[in-house]
Amino acid sequence: MDIGMLGEISREAVYVLMTISAPVLLLSLVIGFIISLLQALTQIQETTLTFVPKILVVYLSMIILAPYMLSKLKIF
Repeated sequence: MDIGMLGEISREAVYVLMTISAPVLLLSLVIGFIISLLQALTQIQETTLTFVPKILVVYLSMIILAPYMLSKLKIF
């Protein structure tokens, strides 16, 4: 294994990592933005209000997207 092949495998691993984690992170970002917008509109400043829905969305999205993630990892 030479340096070029190691670089190619590393680049592919980073690409697979980004494609697997991007949907979950984007869903978390959208939910966080919506909740922070609602907090700003209603002036409710409860810190746990942001964490619980994000945790639930991340958990559910990982369950729903598990076949996609597994297929990407199998291909890698």
